[in-house]
Amino acid sequence: MELIWLEDYLALAETLNFSRAADLRHVTQPAFSRRIKALESWVGAALFSRTTHGVSLTPAGEHFHNQAEVLTRALHQLRRDTVEVSGRGTRPLSIAATHALSFTFFPKWVRSNEKLLALGNLNLISDSMQACEQMMLRGDTQFLLCHYHQNMSSRVETGQFRSIVVGTDTLVPLSAPDQTGVPRWSLRGRKSVKYLAYSAQSGLGRIVAARCGKGRAFTLQTIFTSHLAATLLSMARAGDGVAWLPRTLAEDDISSGRLVEAGDPGLEIPIEIRLFRPVARQSHAAELVWAAFEHVDVSPS
Repeated sequence: MELIWLEDYLALAETLNFSRAADLRHVTQPAFSRRIKALESWVGAALFSRTTHGVSLTPAGEHFHNQAEVLTRALHQLRRDTVEVSGRGTRPLSIAATHALSFTFFPKWVRSNEKLLALGNLNLISDSMQACEQMMLRGDTQFLLCHYHQNMSSRVETGQFRSIVVGTDTLVPLSAPDQTGVPRWSLRGRKSVKYLAYSAQSGLGRIVAARCGKGRAFTLQTIFTSHLAATLLSMARAGDGVAWLPRTLAEDDISSGRLVEAGDPGLEIPIEIRLFRPVARQSHAAELVWAAFEHVDVSPS
């Protein structure tokens, strides 16, 4: 059994598409298919169902999934730890953070904790929620900083990971005002409203979909999609539509009147900012980072 087979399996389980999974693994599709078949031969059971309608995990493939993630991450961690022990290199502390938090919350958060800065060699990786989750599952980063809501779906909310709340935020439906100061795109009526949406890669998009997907009186007409909250902020400011934006990101535009709330307060979504880590014990430096934030008071001042 080869480690690359497990990594291939995880890529296919994520995409459920042989062509996209092969691209992610930087290999031709025929070679990728051969490696999946080799893994299934080693396991002794079919892990994927292949039909004209697409690819899906078999019951055996579902059972295989969690432990494949754990084993792959553990093997990569073992290699990195062994290299460190040999003295050939020290792995930098890595925190994967979603784009919105990388630009707003993260700099103040880090500067407010002298213990973390004193450790040095800290590497911030900024990407979409989906990409950050994949990095955590592969063991490429020790921590994940992201917005969180109890109703959202998350690949790191399992028994393999634990988290702590390190801050709070609110998603607010915002629109540019018209000449009279009222929102150009209002959610208070029953008209169709131009909507600036988050893409499927976005964690904020999952939160908005979970909270506002049903039972609303208004109709949202999606005209633009992005996983970047900053892009949606710029388009909302230009008057292109309404977007649910983190208050921490839009606070300057709200205070200056460039953006106004497009709906009633009940449409606001309180969210947490959480720091995730694997349950398994990490390096001494990583454990110091965790300890530095585990008992921090994050109540609003």
